Formats: sequence, structure tokens, C-alpha cells
Amino acid sequence: MDLLHSASRLATNTRQKFPLWIILPLVLLDTALTAVIVLKVPYTEIDWRAYMEQVSQYLAGERNYSLIKGGTGPLVYPAFHVYIYTFLHNLTSGGVDIRSAQWAFTGLYIATLVVVLLCYREAKAPVWILPLLSLSKRLHSIYVLRLFNDPVSIFLLFLSILFLQRRFYIPASITYSLSVGVKMNTLLCLPAIGLIYLQSLGRNTALAHAGLMALVQALIAAPFAIHYPKEYLSRAFELTRVFFYKWTVNWRFISEDTFLSKEFAIGLLLLHFTLLAAIGSTLWIRPSELSILRFISKLLISTPAHDSVARRTMQARITPRYILTTILTANTIGTLCARSLHYQFYCWLAWGAPFLLWRSGLGPGWVGGLWAAQEWAWNVFPSTPSSSGVVVGVLAATVAGVVLGTSGKEKEEAVMEDCVG
Repeated sequence: MDLLHSASRLATNTRQKFPLWIILPLVLLDTALTAVIVLKVPYTEIDWRAYMEQVSQYLAGERNYSLIKGGTGPLVYPAFHVYIYTFLHNLTSGGVDIRSAQWAFTGLYIATLVVVLLCYREAKAPVWILPLLSLSKRLHSIYVLRLFNDPVSIFLLFLSILFLQRRFYIPASITYSLSVGVKMNTLLCLPAIGLIYLQSLGRNTALAHAGLMALVQALIAAPFAIHYPKEYLSRAFELTRVFFYKWTVNWRFISEDTFLSKEFAIGLLLLHFTLLAAIGSTLWIRPSELSILRFISKLLISTPAHDSVARRTMQARITPRYILTTILTANTIGTLCARSLHYQFYCWLAWGAPFLLWRSGLGPGWVGGLWAAQEWAWNVFPSTPSSSGVVVGVLAATVAGVVLGTSGKEKEEAVMEDCVG
């Protein structure tokens, strides 16, 4: 009975960080599982060959983004994507050695798992949600059977979150900018990151970090943008991309005409801004204990002294749990309001879903059930009205659950964190 009681306490404890040794068996088991998938499940070609064709043109000297193309279309990712896949091109004998690429992505998967587990540990997440990180069929497929670039961007995002949780702001800014430099989807997290910097560091220092992020982007882009700036910006950060109804994972339950309409696109954009404004002006600025008008006045217009009591108190409330919750919520809001989601985008959500579902205050049954529903929906191919309805429904339930489950808890959790250590 004592052993069961101790195990239960370990699994449910949210007042202290779980022991580091918990990470080792999870990583070893998932490494074995991923290796079996690589060895036993056939690889599926989707974008890898196109990536290699684009890299070959880069290596041949082409620097005009509008002229770099592959079998599936033009190059539409920022320059750090090119550098990452240039490394993989060299590692895999020009992209021919697929198995070596799969082992590289196995390493990336395990590295991401470790970083995510460390983020969860900093946020004092309970042990019982951790196995959900290793049980996703779709997530393993995205990494080692498809070789998409999304996992690289997401690894850098979580590394940035870990740096923020430990208050290493310069590495956090650099790694976040590198994440955007692979694929611009992580810009969805920028509103939350901006508010974290403002409340932690004040306006002037936050702007300095914004400048650092911009500098990283400029350095990444330089080989292309020096001679072809317009072509680089229009391709690397393309905002007018045409989406195809047949590939959408999230909006199959509406008609194709509605999906393609300008009104639908504008409606989603307005919903995105509305949710960010509503949540950002209330829950996300709770550490400041200011109304939105006073927040704007004090943190955006004037700058309190960095060493003031008010600043130190505010910084203390920017806990690792607050940081992880806020950034993941911003990402989930953006994904909920996305015009179209493709299957590889699941890695945007899968690593954070167990934590956010737990933050909703729901019990293990509900958390496990919603996670399983999400996993089922993302494994239906092609998507159906039912599966896409579940995708959108779980995203909406996650956002609503986090809002309802975390309202008013920031101060209480900050005090608790101070007391525990």
C-alpha cells in the first residue's frame, strides 16, 4: 500500500518538478519504438525529393528564390530551411540515402522529446500525462516516414521555450528566430512571446530582443536577400498561398465553395485576432496585475525602472508554467483559426496537447479521451466531415478549457512556486 501511495503521489504531484530519472525510461522506450518503425514501416515519399531538388539548385549557385523549384512546387520556406536540408543533402549522398535521413530524423524526434519533457518538468506537469507524448502514430510518421521540415521548426520552438523558462533570454530569442527561419508557422506564438518579454524585461529590453530576432532573420536571409530581396520575402513569407480543399484536415465539414471563399478567410482572420485580443488582454497580462489600459500605459508607453519592486514582482509571476501555457495556447489559437491544416502540421499540436488538456482542469479520463479523439482524427486519410469536425472541436475545446481552467490561477501558482522553491 505504501508503494502504491508513493507511486500515486509521484504521478499526480504538481507542486514540484518530477525527478529527472523519469525521462530516461520514456526516452529509451520511445527510441526503441521509433527504431522499429524506421526498420519495419515503408517510407513514403512526399516532399523530400522536392527539398533535395531545391537544395541542388542552391548548391549550383542559384540565389533568386523565385527561380528555385522542386517537383512539388517552388521554394516557400525561409533560408534556414535551405541550410538544414543542405546539411541533410550532404549527409544522404544528395538525398539518395533515405535510411540515413530517417535516422537523422529519429535523432531529431528523440531530441525534441527530451526538450519537451524538460519543458514539462520546468512547468511542474504531472507524470501521468507524459506517456501521451510517445503514443502518437501520426507524430512518429511525420518525423521518420515523411521527413518534413515542420519538426525542425518545432524542435527550435520548444528549445526557445526551455530557455525562456530558465530566463536565458538571448538564447531564447535566437532559437525562436531560427525556428521562424525554418518555417513561419511559429509566428503564431509571437503575441504570447511578446507579452512574456514585455512583462519580464520591460519595453526597451523587449524591443532589443525583437531587434535581435530581426538581426538573426537578416543574417539567415543575406545570401538570398542582398541581391533579390523582393523575391526572397515574397516566397519565404508567402501570405497569399492558395489552399486546396482536397488536402485540408480541418475544414472538410464545410463546402468547397465556402472553404475557398474570401469571406471564410477573412472570418477566420477576425476570429484569430478576436481570440488573441480577448485572451491576451486578460489572462496573458495577469502577471502585471494591470488592466489592459494601464498595461498599455505603463509597459508600452512608459518604462518602469528595471529594478523596481513592481518589476521584480511581475517577473516572479512569469513562471515556467505560465510561459509554457501561454505560448502553447497562442499556437493552438492560431491552429484553430488556420485556413487549412495539413497532416504534417500535427507536430505543431501533438507535443503540447497533453499539457494544455491537463491545464484545462479536466481529469485523466477527459484528458485521455480528448487526446485519443484528436489522434484518431489526424490519422483518418483522407479526412472526412467527421474527422475534420473532431479536429476543430478538440482544438476549440482545448482553447476553451485552458481559458476556463487557468483563469485567476497565475498569482496563486506564482506564490506556490515561491514557497516550494
